[in-house]
Amino acid sequence: MRLIHTHLSGETLTQDDLTDLALLRLDLISALEVKENGLPGKAHTAHLIPENPEGEYWILLEPVHPSEMNIRFLDFIQALEEEFARKQKTRRVELTDRAILVRIETDPVSDGQSSLDELKELARSCGVEVFDSILQHRRQIDPKFLIGRGKLSDLVIRALQIGANLLIFDHELTPAQIRSIADFTELKVIDRTQLILDIFAQRAHSREGKLQVELAQLKYLLPRLVTKNTAMSRLTGGIGGRGPGETKLEINRRRVRERIGRLEKELKNIRKGRTERRRKRKKERIPIISIIGYTNAGKSTLLNALTKSNVITENLLFATLDPKSSRLRFPRDTEAIITDTVGFIRHLPKELFAAFRSTLEELNEADLLLHIIDVSNPNFEDQISAVENILEELDIAHKKSISVFNKEDLFPDKTILQNLCNRFHATPISALKPETFPPLIEKMEKIITNSYF
Repeated sequence: MRLIHTHLSGETLTQDDLTDLALLRLDLISALEVKENGLPGKAHTAHLIPENPEGEYWILLEPVHPSEMNIRFLDFIQALEEEFARKQKTRRVELTDRAILVRIETDPVSDGQSSLDELKELARSCGVEVFDSILQHRRQIDPKFLIGRGKLSDLVIRALQIGANLLIFDHELTPAQIRSIADFTELKVIDRTQLILDIFAQRAHSREGKLQVELAQLKYLLPRLVTKNTAMSRLTGGIGGRGPGETKLEINRRRVRERIGRLEKELKNIRKGRTERRRKRKKERIPIISIIGYTNAGKSTLLNALTKSNVITENLLFATLDPKSSRLRFPRDTEAIITDTVGFIRHLPKELFAAFRSTLEELNEADLLLHIIDVSNPNFEDQISAVENILEELDIAHKKSISVFNKEDLFPDKTILQNLCNRFHATPISALKPETFPPLIEKMEKIITNSYF
């Protein structure tokens, strides 16, 4: 597909021409000079090029008179298409979702890179292949596109070059923003919240976990139901099913609200059963230890090592969603129930927080919290703050807790590690090495014995 047009003032190809070349998916664009006598001047021609280290999206050919143009167009374009395909094959393209990550940073102090790195891990945990990431610093976020229109155009061209089909924004987008960006780019657009919800949907196995995730997804979906592309699986119609002027959109919203109501009722009944089990544990006078911490800090690995359990562990964010409990016997024959909980994360989506609140409130019954911290992570202090903020929201920050620096074997400098342990009053361990557990077990048993028996 070619675009040949005239420039009446003798200009070369403009920036708008080159943007159109990319956004309209043209094979070639040419601007023809028009002389004062009406005869053609030189032709200025450009075409897109595959990904290259310089970051250029197109190449400008030498301006020549139309009579001197000797491009065998079909052969040229076919060769160019083959080069695009070869470049894209160097990337993993077997996955359905191939993403570019986008973050806009308005804080001049923060570089935003750590948040973008975490988004990349979330995408990996969701089975998305990340092809590229873009961090833009702006004074303020564009209310319509988040990033500027020009930058968004570059983003579309970049996606075309590398074969990406998905944009993931490290922000919570409004329904209007998602529509505006999707309409402009013609790419699938999701935000951080939707990505986390998708991970939870993949990982929830228990009935309660599935109900909680569905509830969170529906609460996220409800304000985003728009007239276009919102047909649910069932729509009333025909005689007796039309209603007094009820539109499809209103039916969709009503159905979602009804489903939310049913899910909340089911979760309430499950909560009653959990309350009964808690009452039984109290009668048996068995202390409860809850393992908490940032996602992928090693909580499930520690639970397995302490209790010889077989909780699934993976190097992925939110590998464990459904709480697991096991009995733990201390050296002096004291027993306790030790529970693994869902991992925390910065800016936990409010829909998820609300849906999982009942599960997180189980921490109210804990006699001791084990706060597992991945000390090998460069951002572990931010992760500690994120966990502490959630504990404050749940009103359990006052509970007795032990800070545990996990993955000490991955920390390069033992002197610095010891100083950090002193500063944070933390006990260092490696969940993969049970020989590092005795100081932690001794501290746990001492607190449990003094406070419970």
